[in-house]
Amino acid sequence: MHLAYYDESGDDGYPKYSSPLFSLSALYIHYLNWKETYEAIREFRMNLKTTFGIPLKMEFHAKHFILNKNPYRELNLSNQSRLQITDLFCDLIANLNIKIINVVIVKPRIVKPNYDVLDTAFKYSVQRIENDLDYSRDPKSKFLIITDPGRVGKMRKIARKIQKINYIPSKFSPETYRREIKALIEDPLEKDSKESYFIQLVDLVSYIVYLYSINKTGVCRHPARLLNILNSAKIIDWMNKLKPSLNLSASSYDTYGIVFHPQN
Repeated sequence: MHLAYYDESGDDGYPKYSSPLFSLSALYIHYLNWKETYEAIREFRMNLKTTFGIPLKMEFHAKHFILNKNPYRELNLSNQSRLQITDLFCDLIANLNIKIINVVIVKPRIVKPNYDVLDTAFKYSVQRIENDLDYSRDPKSKFLIITDPGRVGKMRKIARKIQKINYIPSKFSPETYRREIKALIEDPLEKDSKESYFIQLVDLVSYIVYLYSINKTGVCRHPARLLNILNSAKIIDWMNKLKPSLNLSASSYDTYGIVFHPQN
């Protein structure tokens, strides 16, 4: 039994949208490893409190933290310190007994007027978790999804749908084939990210993947405020730090296993 925690960066709107990319990340962990992993994260957060003065219960929201927005501004951390803390988070994630799958929807490449961004990203993510757990060989492999309340209603509908009927694009032809999701149990359950270290870690990964995807796809530029804090080399450094935890087999088209859709 695995627990899969979800979070995202960017909006899932289309054809109207505020962000040209939508990054959906899933961190999944075997339930037997959950307790020790939680304790490792909590110890890490206690060290951050001692070293940098970040309250143990303060929610870590990567984008606002890196850009020094409220409530983090009151911590009076320098740009260098915030980047160093992000480095430490990436090092932590790389050493946890977890796996992460990332799916990025590139909206300027979409040609179908009725394209559903969240439906596509979530479906591709769930499929790859099931593939990795190898349900076809081990029917005892199951997983449960936990996410923040924002999109849980729509994710619940998608999860129910792909357990009843699900078509997958073939790698070898333009045709699709049918294979329903079997390993997922229960509806996606909601949990406030403020109460979950795991969702906060996924938030960090999703945001870094979003930043990496801007350079990878070239469909937009980083905001000037961000470029005053970090550069592309630092983003790649973070991706390389995260690499041990990433499911690289999720996609053969990207060094970090990120699933980009639509492809060029």
